[in-house]
Amino acid sequence: MVSNFIDNNKSSLVVVDPVMGDDGDLYPIFDNEMCNKIKSLVQKSDIVTPNLTEALILIGENLNNTNLNESNLVNIAKQVSNLGPSKVVITGIKIKDYIYNLSFDKNLDEAYFTSSPFNNISYSGTGDIFTSILTGMILNGHSLKNSVIKANNFISNVISYTSKFDTDRNDGVMFEMFLNELTN
Repeated sequence: MVSNFIDNNKSSLVVVDPVMGDDGDLYPIFDNEMCNKIKSLVQKSDIVTPNLTEALILIGENLNNTNLNESNLVNIAKQVSNLGPSKVVITGIKIKDYIYNLSFDKNLDEAYFTSSPFNNISYSGTGDIFTSILTGMILNGHSLKNSVIKANNFISNVISYTSKFDTDRNDGVMFEMFLNELTN
């Protein structure tokens, strides 16, 4: 159904967040057939926002790949881009005490990293919020780089704020009071 919608709306911006796994594991509800269907949507997308595990699934790499220096990460982003999307943002790359996002713009042949301190807390829905901000910024004429920086800073701020409270990680983040940051 989604594939048909994309095919019938060729002038639309297609953003795919290929939710399939995280932290080196495929989510239990996914199998190879389902991953291949998501990959077919990625092939039709303009922008894709996988986390590192999902990027590795998309390109058929070992999920336990530990050779993740800057050059190899950029190569992974380029391989994902070769599937179809001109813009790739690999989110949530955890290295030591930081969490990185890697952006690759195929048209500009430009890759860059953004980072935030990682406080070892993960909340449900932050990837959805990140992708929503990214999409909104791009639709409003901002560059990929500026959109990723804005989304990264927003997520970092709301996680820092939410972590001060005793909440269940599955309840997500308290982002509402930070929405005005997106209009600056």
